[in-house]
Amino acid sequence: MSVFADLQNGQTYDIRDADYQSEVHGEIDRCDHICFEINNTDPVNKTRLVGLENELLANQMQNGTYFTPPMHIDCANSVHLGENVYANHSLTMMSLGGITIDNGVMLGPGVGLFTVNHEPKNIRVVKTGAIHIKKNAWLGARVSVLPGVTIGENAIIGTGAVVTKDIPANSIAVGTPAKVIKKID
Repeated sequence: MSVFADLQNGQTYDIRDADYQSEVHGEIDRCDHICFEINNTDPVNKTRLVGLENELLANQMQNGTYFTPPMHIDCANSVHLGENVYANHSLTMMSLGGITIDNGVMLGPGVGLFTVNHEPKNIRVVKTGAIHIKKNAWLGARVSVLPGVTIGENAIIGTGAVVTKDIPANSIAVGTPAKVIKKID
């Protein structure tokens, strides 16, 4: 089993562990390089951008899916994308724990998806929680989603919210921490 699989199955790892360093930091280095290339490509060169994004995300940038640079994804091998996903500029994904984004999701500028946290009593030990953003959800500007959260289908998350718990389908949530304020008919 891989370090990625272990972490995604609830195991913790010391970041100084040799296997963690080799496997995880190898993927982080790969992603850092490709994100650097993306973020330093002229935005009018769409062909190059799509090629680099497909290299980063294993050819998932198809059927209407597009991320506006600049962006940063640290473990793209743990990201799973649907069709017609759009992310505005300054997207950050710390995706070691796994991120699934279903069809039709829209992410505003500055959205952060964070699947990694540290043990409070030993900050060198990491743990993860997968994030799942379901079909047609919309996250406003500068929304932060923390480890282990699922955002339901058609949910809307208001600008600047910090999502610490699951948000049900067809709901509007705002605030820090995000709270549901309305159901959508």
